[in-house]
Amino acid sequence: MPIQRLNHAVLFVSDVERSAAFYADVLGFRRLQGFPGAVFLQAEGSANDHDLGLFQSPDPSVAHRTGRVGLYHLAWEVDTLRELQRVRDALEAAGALRGASDHASTKALYAADPDGIEFEVCWLVPDAAVEAELSAMTAPSVPLDLPGLIAKYGADTPGGPRTDHEVWRRVFADRP
Repeated sequence: MPIQRLNHAVLFVSDVERSAAFYADVLGFRRLQGFPGAVFLQAEGSANDHDLGLFQSPDPSVAHRTGRVGLYHLAWEVDTLRELQRVRDALEAAGALRGASDHASTKALYAADPDGIEFEVCWLVPDAAVEAELSAMTAPSVPLDLPGLIAKYGADTPGGPRTDHEVWRRVFADRP
């Protein structure tokens, strides 16, 4: 059976407590038991034993630098556009929002945590709408219009779950 999804991520951070507070306060993660120098967090809608591990960096003086070899970003998925809007507002209030893009089948926010580690929060277009979204795609991404998407799909329409893999094959079969 192929890989199904990301189970958890573990990050080295310069200040474990500061980062744990950021992920809890801004993204709604719940703090679980940890140990000295490590904190484990669980996403609000998750039954996973942990979705994010934060470990104290052995060398906090080395800052995250975009563009070097290594992790570029993680992507967290939300169920509704209402939640995407809530997260957008929280990221903006925290000064963490870096961008927002519409990638046809995925609607995404881009942000950075207190150490500059980048992440994405996204909503997946419902399976029934993926083919139309991908077929209408004229560029890899365009600016995100959350009010327009809420008007189109509704604030509480569940996204994903990406079970119709045949749609992807059909849409991309005739593209270069």
